[in-house]
Amino acid sequence: MTEGDASPRAAEPTHMHLNQLAAAAGGGGTSPLPGKDFASAPAQKKAAAKAIEERLEPDTSKAGTQADESTGTAATEFGPGDGGGWLTGHALKTAKETWSGQLTTLMNRLGSEKAALRATGTLFQSTDTGVGTGIRNSSVLDSF
Repeated sequence: MTEGDASPRAAEPTHMHLNQLAAAAGGGGTSPLPGKDFASAPAQKKAAAKAIEERLEPDTSKAGTQADESTGTAATEFGPGDGGGWLTGHALKTAKETWSGQLTTLMNRLGSEKAALRATGTLFQSTDTGVGTGIRNSSVLDSF
């Protein structure tokens, strides 16, 4: 290629466009709520953590244990599936093991979410206290 063969597009500037929400929909670096930069609802977080602890965890555990026991009983009734019983027994045993693992994962997730909801309130309070203490310690007015 020679200089005369250069594409006319080579001299055009390039542009980058990042996809984002329109400002009215909360994009563009502005708050979706006029006059508000940040909102935290400690009472709602506390209520959600309480609901997880008092309803979701016990109900999920109870339902999971009940299904686990029923499946275990059915697996025993159908036999081991090694030629001396039905193949359904082996399949139910595998399903029970899978269910138990999924139940454990779900219960751990509920516990993590509960802990995160409770820690968020503490985190915000600690951050506010720390910032307030830092500002207070560096105040020029203290020397007067």
